Amino acid sequence: MISRRALLGAAAAGPFVSVLPREALAAYPDKPIRLIVPFAAGGNADFVARVVSEPMQQLLGQPMVLDYRTGAGGSLGADMAAHSAGDGYTLFTGSNGPLTVNPFVQAKLNYNPIKDFVAIGLANLAPHCLAVNEAVPAKNLAELIALSKKQAVNVGTSGAGSASHMTLARFNAATGANITHVPYRGGGALIPDLLSGSITGAMTEISTVLPQVGGGKIRILGVAWSKRSPQLADVPTMIEQGVKDFTAASYVGVLAPAATPADIVKTLEGALVKALNTKDLQQKMTNSGAELVPDDLMTSQGFAAYIRKEFDLTREAAKLAGLTPT
Repeated sequence: MISRRALLGAAAAGPFVSVLPREALAAYPDKPIRLIVPFAAGGNADFVARVVSEPMQQLLGQPMVLDYRTGAGGSLGADMAAHSAGDGYTLFTGSNGPLTVNPFVQAKLNYNPIKDFVAIGLANLAPHCLAVNEAVPAKNLAELIALSKKQAVNVGTSGAGSASHMTLARFNAATGANITHVPYRGGGALIPDLLSGSITGAMTEISTVLPQVGGGKIRILGVAWSKRSPQLADVPTMIEQGVKDFTAASYVGVLAPAATPADIVKTLEGALVKALNTKDLQQKMTNSGAELVPDDLMTSQGFAAYIRKEFDLTREAAKLAGLTPT
């Protein structure tokens, strides 16, 4: 019960004071939730947004509406999300580009990926792999590295400053390979040239080249992960082939503006964790070539730590690639 005196005092204090307990207010969420996707439909961020939002909206009891805000390598969508109201009704599908790559390649960034967001949880890990055209004589990483020191070896990525470009720069530095980078406008754009042999190979997500495996035109030499992919059980990891501690993946997670209240973050985190543990969603993830996210990274705290680690790794990779903000 709230006393008459308390109510009168609240009225005198004006509209900025509420004496109603949170339970008396509308429970969160009580309206649709917008999920900003900073890349076009058809990519990995879109895939994750779709498969994650379906179970989450059922758990939360409100629709999750995908809002595509593309441009500037994901920075436009990130900027919009970062400066939205922190009320739990605007979320962001964050990934390597806008969170941990763009700060090192874009001079005018209108948001801080570390300070302007609160992590909800990591949803997807898509390991990178190194694939080559079947006509390339190299059958493993050691042979490709040796080949690159004798002749031109041109490897495509999804673009200058992309996550896969960072991985290729790290690979060259870690192995002494002399591989030439060929940037494309997205992972899918390099596939025709990879199949035709116009480029030697590609450093990209497993999901990008997986549909081409078995067709006799490309061969995956190594996976940049701590264990072999269930979809490519016969392909050794880069670590198995002597590239010490070498892992790399494109990631996608859910975030909210930094001002979002802790209890709302907790509600969203709980819904995401439950969604990621459903068999149907896990099957969709593994079918795409993605790895299931470890339990500790599904959480707000775990994803935040992961972003900070990736931020530091990307800083070093950008130096190796000779990239400066422009």
